[in-house]
Amino acid sequence: MASDSRNVAADDQLATLTLSRTESIELERPGMIGDDTSSNPWTDGDGNSSNNRQSGLQRSTSASTSVFSITKRVASIFSSSSENTSLPSAPEAVNEAAPLSRSGDSTPFSPERTGRFSLESSSTTKGLTDWTVQGSGKRVGYEDLSAIDWIHEYQKERQREQVYQQQQGVWGKLKLIGDSSQVWLILIATGIAVGVIAAGIDIVSNWLGDIKLGYCKSSFYLSQAFCCWGVDENDVCDNWVSWGDALHARGGWSYIVSYLFYIIFGVLFGSSASLLVLQYAPYASQSGIPEIKTILNGFIIRGFMGFWTLLTKALGLCLASGSGLWLGKEGPLVHLACCCANLATRVSSTLRHNEARKREIFSAAAAAGITVAFGAPIGGVVFSLEQVSYYFPDKTMWQSFVCAMVASVSIQLLNPFRTGKLVLFQVVYSRPFHKFELGPFVLLGIMGGIFGGLFIKLNMRIARWRTRNRILGYPLIEVVLLSVATSIINFPDTFSRLQNNILVFRLFQECNGNLTVLCNPDYFGSTVLLLMLVCIIGFFFTAYTFGTSVPSGVLMPSMAIGACYGRIVGIAMEVWQKQHPDFFLFDSCLPDLPCITPGLYAIVGAASALGGATRLTVSLVVIMFELTGALTYVLPIMVAVMVSKWVGDAFERKGIYESWIQFHDYPYLDNREEPIADITVAEIMTRLDELVVLTASGHIVDSLEQILTAQNYKGFPVVADSREAILIGYISRSELRYALQQARAIGLGGDARCYLGGSLPSGDEAAHCVDLRQWVDQTPITLSHRSSLQLAVSMFQKLGLRYVLLTMRGQLQGLITKKDICAKYTVQ
Repeated sequence: MASDSRNVAADDQLATLTLSRTESIELERPGMIGDDTSSNPWTDGDGNSSNNRQSGLQRSTSASTSVFSITKRVASIFSSSSENTSLPSAPEAVNEAAPLSRSGDSTPFSPERTGRFSLESSSTTKGLTDWTVQGSGKRVGYEDLSAIDWIHEYQKERQREQVYQQQQGVWGKLKLIGDSSQVWLILIATGIAVGVIAAGIDIVSNWLGDIKLGYCKSSFYLSQAFCCWGVDENDVCDNWVSWGDALHARGGWSYIVSYLFYIIFGVLFGSSASLLVLQYAPYASQSGIPEIKTILNGFIIRGFMGFWTLLTKALGLCLASGSGLWLGKEGPLVHLACCCANLATRVSSTLRHNEARKREIFSAAAAAGITVAFGAPIGGVVFSLEQVSYYFPDKTMWQSFVCAMVASVSIQLLNPFRTGKLVLFQVVYSRPFHKFELGPFVLLGIMGGIFGGLFIKLNMRIARWRTRNRILGYPLIEVVLLSVATSIINFPDTFSRLQNNILVFRLFQECNGNLTVLCNPDYFGSTVLLLMLVCIIGFFFTAYTFGTSVPSGVLMPSMAIGACYGRIVGIAMEVWQKQHPDFFLFDSCLPDLPCITPGLYAIVGAASALGGATRLTVSLVVIMFELTGALTYVLPIMVAVMVSKWVGDAFERKGIYESWIQFHDYPYLDNREEPIADITVAEIMTRLDELVVLTASGHIVDSLEQILTAQNYKGFPVVADSREAILIGYISRSELRYALQQARAIGLGGDARCYLGGSLPSGDEAAHCVDLRQWVDQTPITLSHRSSLQLAVSMFQKLGLRYVLLTMRGQLQGLITKKDICAKYTVQ
């Protein structure tokens, strides 16, 4: 995805788009476009369908606007023009920064004031008019499982900045500097926190993984690597004691005792991780990247980035990694980084109440998460741009760079592996590759694409099977049984017994005369068989584990599997070259020096497997390049990644994260360039007779409260009357409920008349009426119901819309939501 397609502020693109299709847009009442204040069309409840019939995404409505007002409105929002407009006067609820919840569930809805920038509906401040009342309506905060209004959020931020810019004097300049520095302080704090958490997870998970095999006699808290520091891998470490030796077992009994301890600790750690997740934070399970992508796309998931989610996922990730389950901690580190960023934004009143700017911070935090996972700061920035971010302007790239740099410096200073490197498996090769090796690299790319395609299909089949069977009601038992099976099968194989990051570290290494099992020619046959067994075990166990109720990622297991089959190919090439040195392909090999580097094949295989599973391209190449530290190996990695993506796309165009987004039915609209069905929006819209609409007058407080009670929809169109259905605007469920609560609070009874449009009665009668007009969005985006789906998709993508209302000569015909677009995005 190109970054320009993410730029919601693409004024020139939107102008070209809208002006080229003027026949499809109703040129009606002039007005400003875009601030559709409806809470996003997502019904609470079942979420079974995408229309206004108790659907997953609720239908919303809006008033008519002109083509030229569209272009003018968007340009005024995202450009640096200094039009005098007011700040929003609506109460805003804190969304991702909601009060902490131990369970991770949605928090009760409680509107809050936006702070000192709030204005009354009829007030003006320093020449700024209250645009929220005149156009988009006053707001309350977003509810759980709803989408944000990108246009409203950036308009609010632009007006807030205008207030600071208009202040004069030294004090005004200092306040402006202080306001600008908040973002950078939060980014620095996030980077430091991510580095510290990642270092702690690495240390604890390595120790837990080693404690299953034995303990350090001198210092119980040391892992095997630190306990045997300085001892050669082939030598015996007297300081490290296996559990069989600790219990003075001899012969075969020592193996059996060690086997039992390995199983017991594996089950204990795996079940503890699952129990933590189930009891304290259900959102801490799995990797979290599909949800992060959806949140950055503009969705609200309360509790997903809260404190208890952060704490539970960090502890659970240590336990799950140490249990021996086939999972990784790299993907979950992205989730943890976004949790740190969310908590850091709570100290800033300006960022806390602006969901669009918070998502810029989350994009930067995602880059820091990949940085500490792979030791690749630049790769982290590109990963955030390519994989997770929806809106990625230049300033967000710079912020991501800063956050990734700080995280990298933090983990470098902590040095958790005591090697001076950012990650355990970071390597540097001394020999270049040869041209004839491009053929095997292409083969590795094909193998990676096949692995990725089959892995995604198997993983999604298991996920669907899990939802249809009773095992879904017993997730803890599922994890216990999975831990038992994994431990029993892993232990006999000396390679699968290792933790994934240690396995990858050993597979990446050059031999350089070191006669380890991987480098000794006498053991090549058995080594190849063991590595093939690891590939098979890892494939099936990773496919099943990714989706259980434990913190789990898919990046490191994919790399481990790819490194295994890559090392097999490397060993085969090495044996072939040594047995047939005069073969014409090996003419470039020097006679007295090693020609083939099997570790390089492991690197390329790991990249191909990771690319096949995730469909990463540029960011993956950068990450692997930063791991090897040499520009020499960029070409082999690029070839393998390119081929793996092509082959993987032949199986399924979606990567593993996009597949899970589709599985959960999240309202995620990607900016991919894919064919779109050649139909009109009328064919997929929710029609007027299926909508619940409100008339401008004729309602009382009791009747509106009954509608709120009877209907689950999160917003209602407002029309002049039920017969003509002339569109006036749209009122969100949140705003309507809040306004009715305020009316009750000031003593108005249930028979008080409510007005959503038109004029209020005069005289004493006006004192007993409820004026809801200030809460109605009078300038939402509309299209003709005869417009093409292509135009609607472009508007949803470039403006980050939640819904578009469809009219004909000012009469409401229906509406189309983001979920409708997601369902009909590709040609059926």
